[in-house]
Formats: sequence, structure tokens, C-alpha cells
Amino acid sequence: MIYKKNKLNIDGINIDFLARKFNTPIYCYSLKKIKENILNFTNNFNKINPLICFAVKANTNVKILKEIKNFNLGADVVSIGELMKAIKAGIKPKKIVFSGVGKTKTEIEYAIQKKILLINAESKSEILEIEKIAKIKKRIVDVGIRLNPNTDAKTIRQISTGKKENKFGVNEKIFLQLVNYVRSSKYLNLKCLSVHIGSQILSHKPYQKMLIVLDKIIEKSKYKFDYIDLGGGMGIDYSHNNTKINLKKYSSYVEKFIKKNNSKIIFEPGRSIIGNAGILITKIIYIKEGFKKNFIILDAAMNDFMRPALYAAQHKILPLKKTRNRSKKSYEFVGPICESTDKFATIKNFQKLNEKDFLAICDVGAYGTSLSSNYNVRPKPVEILIKASKVYIINKRQKLSELI
Repeated sequence: MIYKKNKLNIDGINIDFLARKFNTPIYCYSLKKIKENILNFTNNFNKINPLICFAVKANTNVKILKEIKNFNLGADVVSIGELMKAIKAGIKPKKIVFSGVGKTKTEIEYAIQKKILLINAESKSEILEIEKIAKIKKRIVDVGIRLNPNTDAKTIRQISTGKKENKFGVNEKIFLQLVNYVRSSKYLNLKCLSVHIGSQILSHKPYQKMLIVLDKIIEKSKYKFDYIDLGGGMGIDYSHNNTKINLKKYSSYVEKFIKKNNSKIIFEPGRSIIGNAGILITKIIYIKEGFKKNFIILDAAMNDFMRPALYAAQHKILPLKKTRNRSKKSYEFVGPICESTDKFATIKNFQKLNEKDFLAICDVGAYGTSLSSNYNVRPKPVEILIKASKVYIINKRQKLSELI
């Protein structure tokens, strides 16, 4: 996004025009940015030639999944619904991996029926359930086992997944027991060692530590894995101060790792593909004077965009029309929902705003619509995609009649 004559534009289109045409709130995505992010990822890892499986939980819009599929990406799913969406988008089953700690019998049966690449199991009980279903169906099922490497990703506590106190994966002792169990099973084919240490990671160092742990456990297992699924978690620059992960360094560590282990690498990026490709366009309903700050009450709320309420996540907010006038008081940007956590940011020295002005909340492409809800019986926003300078509605605004 850039300002042209003090008006905010996305891919050459005036965002104020979009706000007036489609009414707010609006989720707006840039296909140009999605493509740029995918090419950046693939170029940094081109020597490895990994299977890249987009983490569908980051953004579940089928039309966006179709666009991502066109860049030869697969899918990482964590529910039967996500698996159905991935297949509907045209992603080949042999490019789909199924993760998650609580897969139900129905979900496992559906994954087996669709002949997906891998079911990454996360417990002994899950391995036994998959084996039981495979036996009934008289099928040999390809599985992975997810290791919890007890590696601190140094990220937001709520999105850490690789420490021993987290619910994900199994510890080294159980992992080695499961390797021995699965290798002797008539109905399971052990193909993959899976790992994922967290999300919004901005340093290559946690990944370096993770690879050292994997090296040691592969040696102990004495097993040749066809795939090593390294998960995703690569962060984006929410603060807009040029803080980003060094993918080139991470790639060099992975290159050394596969020279020794000779397995196909799977990555599961989500946020790094779609995060900074989306904005949430919103309108100021009221400006309410407070003692030390003024409340900017928006028509977007925590039900539309949950990350700030859920994680205290920080997202940059930009006015659609830039002026030099500054507010003497801090602004607290809030939604209309009856919760104190329904707020997006508190900012000092923001430009002076007026009621009915439009704003853009940045970097909402990941975990924006996928975490949205109908709390307070609020319809979900319209979603639009800018593709080759044209605007496409990719999800209509919900109608109240659908909810009542």
C-alpha cells in the first residue's frame, strides 16, 4: 500500500473508492502481494525443492485457496472442514497433510478415503485409532508422527507449540516407541517425522535449534523417513520496522540437514504467504471524548478481527486520507461490541480524525476472517480480491436474515 496525493492506494486502486462502493467493514486482499510472498518463499528454498503446504487455518477462503493452488502449493489442514475446502479448491490430495491433536474417527475416515499424502499423528491413542480404521477398511495408511522438540520459539505465549508444556506432538521417548510400533504394523506406513514449534517467529535461531534436535532423534530412531515436515511459523513485520526472519539462513541450515538425512522437506507456511496481503477497511462511527484519550469507535469489531483481543496483537492503522494535523490526545481504536477487549490499538500523535472517516487496519490476511465470528449477532464482512487491477467479491457480506 502506498499514498498517492495523500490518498491510500492498494495495487493502484484508491481504497476510499472501495470503502464507498462496498460499504465497511471490508476485508480486501492483494493477489499481487500473495504472489510476491509465494515467490519470496520458493526462491529462498529453491535448492531444497520442498513441498509447500499452505496452512489453511490462516485463511480458509476457497477462492484464495484456488489462487494459491495455481502456484503449485499443497495444503496443511487441521479439520475435516479445512480438508473439504482444500479439495474443493482443487488442491491434489497427494499434496495435503492433516495435522492436529484431536482428529475424530469421522475425520480420519474421510482423510483415508480421499487418499491424502499424510496423516500426522500426535499421540499414541491417535496412532491406534488410525490403525484400527485402516484395518477395518483393509487399507495401508501413510502416517507421520509429530515430535514435540521442546524448543522455545520466542514468540507470543498463546501461539507457542513446540515446548514440553504445549499440547502438541509427543516427547522423544514416546516418539521412539511409536516409530518401533508403526514400523511393525500391517496397516500403517511410517513416512514422516513432523514438527512445528510455533507461529510469528522472526528469528532463524529457534529453527536452527529445532534441526539439531531432529538430527539427534533421527539417529536414535535408526529409521529412514521419506518426509521431514518442518511446519511453518515464519512471522511477518507487523510493526513495519523491517523486522523479518532471515529465510536464506534458515534455508542454509535445512540444506545441511537434508544432505545428512536425505528426506523430502515439507513446509507449512500460512501467515508468511497471506498475512500482509490483506487489510480491513473500516469507518469511524463516533469519536467519544475521554479524560486522557479519545475513543475512535469503528464499525469493525473483535468479531470481525479477533487477533488484538485474543493475543493483544499489534496491527498498524492507517488513515485513507493523510493530513498533517495531529491529535493532542491519544486515540484508542475500539469496536462497538460489549467487551472491554474489543479494541485494536492505542496510539499517540495520530493524525486528527473526524467521524465518518475511513481507516485501514493492516496485515489482517492471516487469522482475520478465519477467526471471525457472529458474536453480538453481527454479520461477517464482505471479502474482496484485487487481481490484475480488477476487484472481485470472493465472499459476500452476510445478511442478518441468514443469522436470525
